[in-house]
Amino acid sequence: MAETSCLFCKFATGEIQVELIAQNDGAVAFADINPQASIHLLIIPKQHFENVGELATSAADLQAVMQLARQAAELSKISDTGYRLVFNTGADAGQTVFHAHGHLLGGRSLQWPPG
Repeated sequence: MAETSCLFCKFATGEIQVELIAQNDGAVAFADINPQASIHLLIIPKQHFENVGELATSAADLQAVMQLARQAAELSKISDTGYRLVFNTGADAGQTVFHAHGHLLGGRSLQWPPG
């Protein structure tokens, strides 16, 4: 169910237009507006979950997000060279939009540890 004040819910429902990179029945992928790598996509469930901990309570939605991340990496031609999928959970981790979303990062060498 969409939250009426949630920006990402509005993207997922099409209320606010965003250029989708890919989508499936349960998730959508689009470019991050503040990219941190050559490829920086956001993968979000269509249903509202505040964070990845809540998303984990729905196997079908979690699977949709993970499958779409794989597909988006393939479409972006980074599935063979490598990519990182990051979920920030909570303000202390840097989550600023409280709708679960994974950051798919690639297209350059990514260092560890990250920040």
